[in-house]
Amino acid sequence: MLAGEDADILAVAQVIADAAPDVVLLQGLDYDAGHQALQAFADLLERLGAEYKHIYAVMPNSGLPTGIDLNGDGRLGTANDAQGYGRFPGASGMAVLSRYPVLEAQDFSDLLWTDLPGNLIEADTLPQEALKVQRLSSHGHWVVRLAGPEGRRFELWGYHAAPPVFDGPEDRNGRRNHDETAFWLRYLDGAFGPAGEVPFVLTGGVNLDPEDGEGRRGALRAVLAHPRLQDPYPESAGAVAAAVEEGGVNTRHRGDPAFDTVNWRDDLGPGNLRVDYVLPSREWEVAGAGVVWPTPARSDSGDGDDGSRHGLVWADLILKRAP
Repeated sequence: MLAGEDADILAVAQVIADAAPDVVLLQGLDYDAGHQALQAFADLLERLGAEYKHIYAVMPNSGLPTGIDLNGDGRLGTANDAQGYGRFPGASGMAVLSRYPVLEAQDFSDLLWTDLPGNLIEADTLPQEALKVQRLSSHGHWVVRLAGPEGRRFELWGYHAAPPVFDGPEDRNGRRNHDETAFWLRYLDGAFGPAGEVPFVLTGGVNLDPEDGEGRRGALRAVLAHPRLQDPYPESAGAVAAAVEEGGVNTRHRGDPAFDTVNWRDDLGPGNLRVDYVLPSREWEVAGAGVVWPTPARSDSGDGDDGSRHGLVWADLILKRAP
């Protein structure tokens, strides 16, 4: 990051600078306690014309050791034994870059999975000793309060859920993915204190499509239909073209490819899916929304010239006048 020579980093930065959002939630950025990587990325964006004076990031659960053999392979300290998959503490974290001041933040990342009301944990999901330490968040659940335009405050609700695959018949990852989204339903219900007192935007990588691919869709569909939220249905022409050009499993998908946000393998993989979301509360007027689609795809990694398999999901929002 400091060298400023990595092609993917430069490509991602250029996408963000071109879109020039006022607030952006980054995912997959390794965390360091001094925020050197995040600040270096912010400096790069400033050189490209997008200045962000305010940043927020805390240690993610990904890579955080549990001291327990979570996956039962007889070894301790592997990436699968961490609170969230990661080869070292801080791996693949989240970060907020903002043009508006960050006032305060609540970090719910230390919530135990068992403490989520209505969780889907069953006896064979985790070893008994792991139930006492396993956190719900594979990366994090944040509520970040910002001083918005005209002095009106708003909140960014951010998270990054585990993929609902790479497990066995116990469906541990599928259950966890579901519950990481279900957290926001419980939060809206007031299970963790007052919620939604100011306008907010729920955003993040959910790793789940409402129609296609693997996973338990109940919580996601409930969030998308929640009366406090609205779905602006960000879309792109590039996603439609990619689904047609790449074919494969995309031809069997039920969902509209216009809303896809990620370009995964089309032969053995799940294909292109909608897995990244920007969902504003009802206090916002949606002036526009879309996806900067990564193109063209590269066969070796799935990354495109935009530096990521995932497109930048954006929404232009205007705070409605209070009645």
